[in-house]
Amino acid sequence: MPGNISRPGESATGRVLAILSAFDDRHRALPLAELASRAELPLSTAHRLAAALVRGGALARRADGRYAVGRLIWELGLLAPAQTGLRQAAEPFLHDIYGATLATVHLAVRDGDQVLYLDRLAGHASVPVVSRVGSTLPLHCTGVGKVLLAHAPDEVRSRVLASLPRITPFTITRPAMLLEQLARVRRDGYATTVEEMTLGACSVAVPIRRGPDVVAALGIVVPSLARDRRRLATALLVAAQGISRTLDGSGR
Repeated sequence: MPGNISRPGESATGRVLAILSAFDDRHRALPLAELASRAELPLSTAHRLAAALVRGGALARRADGRYAVGRLIWELGLLAPAQTGLRQAAEPFLHDIYGATLATVHLAVRDGDQVLYLDRLAGHASVPVVSRVGSTLPLHCTGVGKVLLAHAPDEVRSRVLASLPRITPFTITRPAMLLEQLARVRRDGYATTVEEMTLGACSVAVPIRRGPDVVAALGIVVPSLARDRRRLATALLVAAQGISRTLDGSGR
């Protein structure tokens, strides 16, 4: 019930946590009234706390007035043992691939029905891409996203297949065609995209496993796959195996 009547004596810390907990994978940006309702706080209290959290970087206020999770929360999240271990394990392999190709290299995980970019290496010679560390993009039209979608639970695939927005003229929007591609990803061990997220950008991506489970994806973005598809896929698979060995041996 809106308002804090249902939680008399709520501490300041509890109210702040209620504000932050109002966000989830289906509510990534909230107007103040909805934020207050979901946090079960009076509008004035939500406004005051949200303003303080924006000043501290825990929330961000968008141009349309809606609130979203801020950079501070993302940076703190990266300190969690699981994410820290994955990024640390992958870092030297990302640098090796980038050094050999000068192409954009991605490390990503699934965040609900989207792909979340944990790390990215790019330079002046790399193909321009829209991804950035901490950003999310659709699963169905990114290389790393297709890898993660191919190995996601059935209910996640069903939700994603129910809505396949067209990002470029080359985005796969037919569920049957995407399902065929996902089956091929599981069979061949890698995914590809051809200008499906960004015109002029193609990608190859492979799964990173910890034990039998796919926990992340490793990808590279290049201008064309006409000649180097197999070579890039092989290089990524070797790197992914190295990351997996590091994860399996770390005990994290």
